Amino acid sequence: MENTLSEAAAGNYGKGDNVTGLLILPEWLIVRAKEPPRQGWGARLEANRIAEVGPNRDLLAKYPHDEILRAEGQVLSPGFVNTHTHLYGVLAHGIPLAKAPEGFWPFLQDFWRPMVEDRINLPMLQAAVEWQCQLMTRSGVTSFYDCLEAPNSLPGCLAAEAEVVTRHGLRAILSFEATQRVSPENGQLGLQENYKFTHSRPPGDKIQGLMCYHTTFTCSADFIQQAFELAGKLDCLVHMHLSEGTYEPDQALMNHGLRPVKYYDRLGVLGPRMLASQCVQLDPDEVSLLAERGARATHMPLSNCEVGGGIAPVPQLVAAGVTLGLGSDSYIDNFFEVMRGAFLIHKANGLDPRLMPADLVYYLATEGGARALNLEKVGRVEPGWKADLQLIAADFPTPAGEWNLYDQLILYRNPEHIRTVMVDGRFLLRDGELLTDHDPQARQALHAQTERLWQAVR
Repeated sequence: MENTLSEAAAGNYGKGDNVTGLLILPEWLIVRAKEPPRQGWGARLEANRIAEVGPNRDLLAKYPHDEILRAEGQVLSPGFVNTHTHLYGVLAHGIPLAKAPEGFWPFLQDFWRPMVEDRINLPMLQAAVEWQCQLMTRSGVTSFYDCLEAPNSLPGCLAAEAEVVTRHGLRAILSFEATQRVSPENGQLGLQENYKFTHSRPPGDKIQGLMCYHTTFTCSADFIQQAFELAGKLDCLVHMHLSEGTYEPDQALMNHGLRPVKYYDRLGVLGPRMLASQCVQLDPDEVSLLAERGARATHMPLSNCEVGGGIAPVPQLVAAGVTLGLGSDSYIDNFFEVMRGAFLIHKANGLDPRLMPADLVYYLATEGGARALNLEKVGRVEPGWKADLQLIAADFPTPAGEWNLYDQLILYRNPEHIRTVMVDGRFLLRDGELLTDHDPQARQALHAQTERLWQAVR
């Protein structure tokens, strides 16, 4: 039987009693991005897990009664893990501005906060999440972490997001960025939003939460320590933006006499529970300290360019052993573009074409990102790991081999080359067609909500 089983065709592989296994037989298999790809290899799935990998011919001989998904001319790969996005951010794409912000602080103070963050409401948020979930699925992103910045959407905003994400079947971590910049009371509402949402999620559910606050310059020491104390009770990560531009290190030195990473160390919160995004303006001692304490970091190469924040010392973070993933920051959401940014920018910045080789970048986009988010058994196509997969067309301009497949994927692929996407053993996209409970009028709904947001700046 080839592509005929009704449960699989409906995107519900593993739900029917008559389904025993699924063979996916591609031209190439990426088991783990730190290893060479394997030509002529495929995978066998049982329910939501990878059961076996091996040569296609051996799998066919061993499991003659399984359903077969033939994927000639395609690459079977782990799904991408977007370790940092702001799903609501799409509402600001193309917003009319009299002039561009003149730096990172004006970007926050004069543009992002008053024109975007402070005006987001639940209908705007849900329209943005609907669009972004469809976009991520079509782009091969199977897991993501979202950081919501919308102080006037409290309470209940994370449940509103989760309602949409659930329909799309993606693996997600959702959080609210708590901050004291509006008021102490609003800051506490943000912390409680994270705590209650995270506490409410069933163990093993594809949607989870974590604790989150903004930065050292919008949150007091007590507030930061409270976030980590609550995370300790929940046994979850704590996310914050860290030194996205020069403003935070300058403020930390002026207010605390220490750069931010050393300030966190003095507060006693620097460690494996910390998930620090951006990490652009770090000095060498901070890089070493992040590694020494086991903190996690996420890298947004393209949005760092947009806000003029600088270029993060990612090769140094990698060399130091920091657990690291890639994120879009909801600036450019084409994850192949994000990988290209990480692949190219550091070569230019370091004047060294050997920096950030393609297999490393692909690792950061898959298993590395999963490890940064503390997702278990996500990011490989390996027995016992979760069936979060994608199939990518391999019709490259030049021949592919195990020595260049990662380069070919990063340089010559885009979302239109994604053929199939699966999360937890369920098809979300098959042969380019969305199989999720999605809104076909998502673009119109997003336009309507965007117009409401833009009214303040027209």
